[in-house]
Amino acid sequence: MARLTLAGLLAVPWLLFPGLVAGDAVLDLQEKGRPSIDARIANSATCSKENLQVRREWGDISDEEKKAYIAAMLCIMEKPSRLDPTRFPGAKSRYDDFVVVHMNQTMTIHGTGNFLSWHRYYTWAFERALQDECGYNGTQPYWDWGRWADDPENSPIFDGSETSLSGNGEYIEHRGSGIVPAGNGGGCVLSGPFKDMVVHLGPVAPAVNPAPPANPRTDGYGDNPRCLRRDMSNQLTSKYARTQDIVSLIENSANIGTFQNVMQGTGGGGLAGMGVHGAGHFTIAGDPGGDFYTSPNDPAFWVHHGMIDRTWTIWQSQDLENRLQVIAGGTSMFGGGRAQSLDDLIDLGVVADQVFAIKDLVSVVDGPFCYVYE
Repeated sequence: MARLTLAGLLAVPWLLFPGLVAGDAVLDLQEKGRPSIDARIANSATCSKENLQVRREWGDISDEEKKAYIAAMLCIMEKPSRLDPTRFPGAKSRYDDFVVVHMNQTMTIHGTGNFLSWHRYYTWAFERALQDECGYNGTQPYWDWGRWADDPENSPIFDGSETSLSGNGEYIEHRGSGIVPAGNGGGCVLSGPFKDMVVHLGPVAPAVNPAPPANPRTDGYGDNPRCLRRDMSNQLTSKYARTQDIVSLIENSANIGTFQNVMQGTGGGGLAGMGVHGAGHFTIAGDPGGDFYTSPNDPAFWVHHGMIDRTWTIWQSQDLENRLQVIAGGTSMFGGGRAQSLDDLIDLGVVADQVFAIKDLVSVVDGPFCYVYE
């Protein structure tokens, strides 16, 4: 066997700096697909280079931009809810309105044909609320899982600094729950901008030990004030949300059914079937982040789903004309119900002004959308 020299290592730099080169692999795919998106913009009736918005990774935006996003989130948490307080007594803020919408549609937006389009519209609606209701001039950032897969706790997203989305929870003695491993926290978040956040809604299906106090209502809509808890570690990101996992998902998914199933981890049982979607959520974990229904109540939900949408956008852009008006799956969780149709409607209720058909939400530069990822 030939002896590996320094010159040889420099010739294959990923051996010395695996994060550097591997971290560019998803970006390479993004740039490969960008011309097709630019061509789409040129022919779009609603999107142009003049009104195009750009979403970027949390680590790539300035401290001032991070603080502006955080300030807008804190603002939306202070705005009053628009929901009926009798039906939803736990919805205290405009932010809670978004949580309620996710809660009451959870069983028809996961493992379904509308999973990707529903969450695209939902994340965009949140971005618009920050802009229109709280004067935010930026866009929705995303969390590149692969970039921070080895140590998400010390990433700029979760390091607990004033420019983070707050840190891990305080360490407490606890056990894992189901397929969610015990992490390095488990207790209340005590650092960063959201350390004083009060969670009101849920739990509904908590995947955390010890369990949070039960909601006074069985549907989870009662007022149940408690701290934000997290239980982070690298146990899932370092195995299931690396750059190579994202690249494999994009390159090895020949159709939309395969793509969304592998992304959501519905291709196998337990950890063997863990996809990037579950790996991201369960890396945050805790309460309410580890609850299937109430996960948007953790501020990190939005950067996670920004990356979900980015990954779908990159997959689409590899063969854009043949990957827009495509759909697979049923209308209830994990393939149940009738087959989902591109004509099915997505209604976000109190957090969005318009109801759209899925077929109008499949392109990031058509319909209501006009944004790209960098």
